[in-house]
Amino acid sequence: MTKPIVLSNVTKAYLEEYQRILDKMMQGMTYVTITCSISDNFIKQILPHQVAAIRMSENVLQYTTNIFVQNLALEIIATSTETVECLEAIQNRCCIVQNSECELYEYMCAYKEITGAMFQAMSLPPVSNNININFLREMIVHHQGGVRLAQNVLRFCICQELIPILRNMIQTMCDRICEMEKLLDALKDCENC
Repeated sequence: MTKPIVLSNVTKAYLEEYQRILDKMMQGMTYVTITCSISDNFIKQILPHQVAAIRMSENVLQYTTNIFVQNLALEIIATSTETVECLEAIQNRCCIVQNSECELYEYMCAYKEITGAMFQAMSLPPVSNNININFLREMIVHHQGGVRLAQNVLRFCICQELIPILRNMIQTMCDRICEMEKLLDALKDCENC
């Protein structure tokens, strides 16, 4: 059995803010008024996810001195801010595209399974006193969940304006997951030296 990690005050402060961001994201993604439009529902559900990526990145920037993590956080802020703006710009038009009750049910079942797994993984206790490692672990799971959520909505009849945004989100998040996994491995190797 592994001993619990003794966390520094700095790590505790980082994690407390992370938990506030996570709680707000989970609440925002869970308590959405569902309509007959999968496009509309998805936009309302994914906006808190994208905002959380921005806030989590801003949080790590207060603590990290690692240039690679800083650059990554700044990239996430830029791309997530752009995604939020694109989604908000089309939201009023996308809600016009309606779906059947059967499609809504299927969409929501998959959505609940994906978010449940993501919320659980993002709520796991820290494995390190290293803020960079904690941030990367959290953000990898966050991005994996985002990819699955976007892939889920693409299975249905949705607003045509939403499709290129979703494809771009998937590509960006997949590229970033690879980048973060490599960086995480490098940081773990350094920690074990």
